[in-house]
Amino acid sequence: MMTERERYLAVLRHEKPNRIPFQPGHGRQSTRARWHKEGLPADVPDYQAYIRSQLGIPLATAQPIIEVDVNFLMTPKFEEKVIERRPAAPGSTGPGSLIVQDWKGNICEISDEFDVTYLRNAIDFVTRSWLKCPVESRADWADMECRYDANDPQRFPADYPARCQQLLTRDYPSGLIISGPFWQLREWCGFEGLCMLLLDDPDFVREMIRVWQSFVTRMLTKVLAQYTPDYILINEDMAYKEKPMIGPDMCREFLLPCWREWAAVCKTGRVPVYEVDSDGFVGSLIPVWIEAGFICNSPQEVAAGNDLPAYSRQFGRRMAYRGGVDKRAMAKGGAVIRAEIDRLKPAIDAGGFIPSCDHGVPSDVSWPNFMDYCRLLAQATGWIK
Repeated sequence: MMTERERYLAVLRHEKPNRIPFQPGHGRQSTRARWHKEGLPADVPDYQAYIRSQLGIPLATAQPIIEVDVNFLMTPKFEEKVIERRPAAPGSTGPGSLIVQDWKGNICEISDEFDVTYLRNAIDFVTRSWLKCPVESRADWADMECRYDANDPQRFPADYPARCQQLLTRDYPSGLIISGPFWQLREWCGFEGLCMLLLDDPDFVREMIRVWQSFVTRMLTKVLAQYTPDYILINEDMAYKEKPMIGPDMCREFLLPCWREWAAVCKTGRVPVYEVDSDGFVGSLIPVWIEAGFICNSPQEVAAGNDLPAYSRQFGRRMAYRGGVDKRAMAKGGAVIRAEIDRLKPAIDAGGFIPSCDHGVPSDVSWPNFMDYCRLLAQATGWIK
C-alpha cells in the first residue's frame, strides 16, 4: 500500500501510483460560512476529513502534521494599522472603507467589512486598491533590504533539528512555499511600479533580484542541511487572463538566472519536486519554466484560457500539474461539473496531474455542489467506483 507522500511523488514524477491523491481544494472563510448553512456540520473542525468520511476515503495521514516553520518573510514586519476610516458614499447602501497599512508596508483601501488581519494569510477574497508601496524609489530600498538577513537566528525555530528528525518518517508530502523574484519585487514595488522599473531602471530591478536570489539561496542551503522537502513551490502569480504580465523574453532576461540557481540548489539537496505557481494564462511561460528546471505548475486557471489536457499532450513528461478543475463548473454543478471532470479524465489517466480546484474555492460554490464534485473527483482518481 502506498502512502500519500509516495502517491504525490509518483504522480508528479510521471510514475504509476495505485491512486491519484484526492485534493479537491480549499474553501475560504466566506465559502465555509456558506457551507455550514447548507449541510456541513457546524462542529466539524476539519471539513476535508469530513468529506473523506462521507465518501469512504481514508485520511491522507494519521500522523500529526509537522511544519518546519522556517521564516522567509521580512524581519521586522511593518506595523499593521488603520490610517483612515471612510464612510459609504451618501445614499449608498454599501459598506464604507478603510485605509490601512499591512505588514508588508503597503498602504491600501479595503472594504470596512474586513479588517487589516484579512491581508495576512488570504483568509478570504478581499478586493483592495493600492495607494502606496514600500519601495517606490531607490531611496526606499535600503530600509527594505536590511529586513532580509539570512543569518538572523529568529528565522529558524529553536527545535528545528528535532522537527527535521521527526519528518524523516512522515507519510505525507512536506515542503516549502517561497516567493519568486517577480512575486517578491511586485510585493515591494507594486505591479505597475515594477513594470515601469523594468523599462526605466532595469539595473535597479536586477539589484533587487540579486538580493532576493541570494537571500533565498542562503536560506535554502541552511534548510537543506537538515531537511529534505518533497517540494519547493515558488509563488510567482505573473499572468493575466490572456497574456503574462511580462513576456517570455523578459522572463529569460530578468528571472531565469534566479530560477535556475534555485533549481540547482534543489537538485543538490535532492528535492524531488520544484514547482512554480501562477494564476492567469501561462501557456507561453511553460517553456521558460521548463528551461528553468521546474517540473510542476499550478493552479492551471481555466477561466484564463489554460487547456491542461493540451499542455499535457504538448509538453509530455517535461511538466506536471496540480489544479486545473474549473471553479465556475463547480458552482454550476450537475452536468457542467460532470463534463469538466470528463474533459480532464484523459490527462488524469496520462499521469503527471493531481486534479484540484484551480484556485481557492469561492463562495458561489454551494455545499451540495461541492460534495457532488468531490464524489466525481474521487471516482476519477480511483478512490471510489
